[in-house]
Amino acid sequence: MKRYAIIVAGGKGTRMGNDIPKQFIEIAGKPILAHTIENFYRFDPNIDLIIVLPQNQQEYWKRLCSIHRITIPHLVVKGGETRFHSVLNGLSLIPDEGIVAIHDGVRPLTAHRVIENCFHVAEEKGGAIPVLPLTDSLRQIFPDKSSKAVNRTAFVAVQTPQTFRVEEIKKAYKLPYNDTFTDDASVYEAAGYIPELVEGNRENLKITLPVDLAIAEIGLKE
Repeated sequence: MKRYAIIVAGGKGTRMGNDIPKQFIEIAGKPILAHTIENFYRFDPNIDLIIVLPQNQQEYWKRLCSIHRITIPHLVVKGGETRFHSVLNGLSLIPDEGIVAIHDGVRPLTAHRVIENCFHVAEEKGGAIPVLPLTDSLRQIFPDKSSKAVNRTAFVAVQTPQTFRVEEIKKAYKLPYNDTFTDDASVYEAAGYIPELVEGNRENLKITLPVDLAIAEIGLKE
């Protein structure tokens, strides 16, 4: 089946303490977003790439593509008010058949085996999300500020690319927006579907804080 990837890149970089949106911060010689796109292109040169960016960042991205000679074919679509609406805009460019991976623009170190597993399982089962077991202890906090330990083996950490049959995820995204939609899998579940879990990779961190930049740069140089 035809494969698509929607790369959502709407970050502002506020937690980085940086005026540059985090997807444009340069590490290992290129903007983070460029590394992410190149990773998917190396995985499958025939994949159709759609980049979701705020309207006011699109010209800047064009300049970066020229400066860094980023020639990988991709479409750019306007971001929305929330991530939900941004993904919806990306889906509007895709036909109703095929498999689509929806990915964070600031996750440049996704292992190709993870991407492949997500596409394979989504084609077979309908939806797939990469996850990792938790290593830290967890506590649940209550409104009165008290807390209690919870069993971490009952939880997993969720990554992207979250990958789906296009027909099913498009149907899910016809639902009215709800602030409980924290990722694409939560939208998919709200439509009555159940995503399969696949093993993620530890290096597939979402670059959010300054320390993440240092870790990602080491990974990209390796």
